[in-house]
Amino acid sequence: MGDDLERLKQRIPLLDYLRKQNWTARPTGRASEVVGLCPLHSETRPSFYVNTRKNVFYCHGCGKGGDLIRFVELSRSLSFRQSVAYLDPQTPVEAPSAVLEQAADFYQQRLEHHPEALQYLKQRGLHDPDLIHKLHIGYAPGGNLRGHLMAQGYSFDLLQRLGLIHATGHDTFYQRVVFPCYQDGRIVNLYGRCTGTAFAHRFLPGSKGGLFAWESVCQYSSVILVEGLFDLAVLWQAGFSNTTCALGTHLTPAQLGQLSGQPGRRVYILFDRDENQAGQHASQALASQLQQTGLTVAMVSLPDGLDPNSYFVTGAQAADLTLLLQEAESR
Repeated sequence: MGDDLERLKQRIPLLDYLRKQNWTARPTGRASEVVGLCPLHSETRPSFYVNTRKNVFYCHGCGKGGDLIRFVELSRSLSFRQSVAYLDPQTPVEAPSAVLEQAADFYQQRLEHHPEALQYLKQRGLHDPDLIHKLHIGYAPGGNLRGHLMAQGYSFDLLQRLGLIHATGHDTFYQRVVFPCYQDGRIVNLYGRCTGTAFAHRFLPGSKGGLFAWESVCQYSSVILVEGLFDLAVLWQAGFSNTTCALGTHLTPAQLGQLSGQPGRRVYILFDRDENQAGQHASQALASQLQQTGLTVAMVSLPDGLDPNSYFVTGAQAADLTLLLQEAESR
């Protein structure tokens, strides 16, 4: 199925499809990149970029991005399955991302109905409803996802294979705040953070994707790299939209490639300040690795025992972090 979709996207390059929709573009000066007015919203200054080598798009105006199928979804208000059928009725579809999108939407709709989940977000320093919506944060109370997805026509075996339910039929995520993880505009995994006493962190089986929100962050010549999604959320809320997250301290080859894609980019490593020095050691190892790719690296030192999330929860302001970033540059 995945191979069929890749062949479909290779057979219909995104730029060719857009030009058939009368979209006009000009080169940006960067290899394999063109820009034009966004077809998804009204604008007067071009902010819709297409990378012809990767066959993806991103609009800096509306924040939408992805591949050909995602563009058809957005532009024609179709589901994933409908979009594939629109492009090629012969291509079989049972894409994991379509199921994960349904699950993420379901969890997002549950969030506002569970005050305990909203209270948990506030305790973690996240209080901006627009940002919560932008990150598609949801809540999994547990016990009702299977029935919802099977009513959409998805089989028990598929839900179990994706890790959304156990063999017993119970939901994998129970009393967890849920973040969807995207790659090329499509959900590739879900992260659940426990609000109770169970194991704190849980992902579904499979790839976690690339750097979090990289489609919007890659435009910046300086990037802040954090460990966790709550770290990223509070930094975005404070105005540091050039923050991305590796979902841990070790970068995959693909994530390293994303960071090093712009020569001379400055990377601020803002990892946890652990009492056992684990975060500090990870920062030093990663800094050495990134410098070997030609990046400029600055390690940011938080007060002992804090991570970026708790730093803001305990009262830090944007100006405080700005000062730490400046101090990191001068070392």
